Amino acid sequence: MKMKSIQKIYRIGYGPSSSHTMAPRKAAEQFKAVMADRASRYQVTLLGSLAATGRGHLTDIAIQQALAPVSVEILWDAERFLSKHPNAMIFEAYDNEDTLIDSWTGYSIGGGALVWEGKEKSLHSDLVYPHSRMNGIMQYCTDHGLTYWEYVEQVEGSEIWPYLAQVWEVMQQTIENGLHAEGVLPGGLGLSRNAWRIYTRTLHGGGLGTAQNNLLFAYALATAEENAAGGKMVTAPTCGSSGVLPAVLRYIQENTKCTETSILRALATAGLIGNLVKANASISGAVVGCQGEIGTACTMAAAAATQLLGGSIRQIEYAAEMGLEHHLGLTCDPVDGLVQIPCIERNAFAAQRAIGCANYALMTDGMHRVSLDEVIEVMETTGHDLPSLYRETSQGGLAKAHYDPDLFNETEE
Repeated sequence: MKMKSIQKIYRIGYGPSSSHTMAPRKAAEQFKAVMADRASRYQVTLLGSLAATGRGHLTDIAIQQALAPVSVEILWDAERFLSKHPNAMIFEAYDNEDTLIDSWTGYSIGGGALVWEGKEKSLHSDLVYPHSRMNGIMQYCTDHGLTYWEYVEQVEGSEIWPYLAQVWEVMQQTIENGLHAEGVLPGGLGLSRNAWRIYTRTLHGGGLGTAQNNLLFAYALATAEENAAGGKMVTAPTCGSSGVLPAVLRYIQENTKCTETSILRALATAGLIGNLVKANASISGAVVGCQGEIGTACTMAAAAATQLLGGSIRQIEYAAEMGLEHHLGLTCDPVDGLVQIPCIERNAFAAQRAIGCANYALMTDGMHRVSLDEVIEVMETTGHDLPSLYRETSQGGLAKAHYDPDLFNETEE
């Protein structure tokens, strides 16, 4: 099985969710492009996980904006799951006489990717990588004296670098936007932004941790909060986990003074790792839980960090393995269906863990018992074993937690 270009891992768009915002918007745009001249109204039915947390992810707003100015009726059916994917949607177009013109069924399969019923073959239309397992890639690189980024360049050509330069530019801008934005995030939870507070206090000597560690938190929170507010960002590999990799890259760049060329090469390696997870398991929280999102983001960032700090291809693989291994079983349980609690903080701590994985791997020769390929397989199995209420339905785990003002008004008798 081959893999697609890493451009499919790094999608530039608007939050708060790649699966619930970006892909549905894309689906609506594609449907409208075909039906616009004939449609007098649209009806869109959201199914399964897409319906369960769609309001919190602004799914209905994204679809309505894409299909405007024609009226759109959104139907929510969280109890109905189609067999191909938990994130399903049915688009219907009606003419002036309210006769059904056409109906398309689509699936948001993770990371902003979209598949239409009956067009699954298009999934394989842009496969470019000859390998789909880390062990095969590592052996090929060893035999030919290549680094992972050189392998990416060999497969994708030099045209990958301008795209990655654009990705890095957007990542940096998203961090800057988040560092200087204040106030409460939209959605109703009343969650205040923290990136600007941590960043400001760190610059002025506040806090108990090291300044560098605090800045790493601030950078991850900045992107995660911008995503929660519907800002522009890059999926890495998803919107909900988009803060991890940019934070780690900026943190290392500031501390090592590495060049932008080195950053782009690290992005290439990280994209390759993300591709492996996507091809052999899933990066969709609705399919495998948050281990597929935050776990994959951490494994990508750990690989990038190890490369930037001078690691060998085997040490890079080891860091990536640890980044995913230590997120196994992580549930996707957003409170009120919003990409805020626990998602935002998870970005910060996954960034910290990625740096830890890199440092650990660099203290070894890269040899270890369990391979990244094996951990990816375990992650997929674990994800499918998770009850559905822990896979982005907002019905279990932390999603059941609610703010109780009485907890803060207790007095001792």
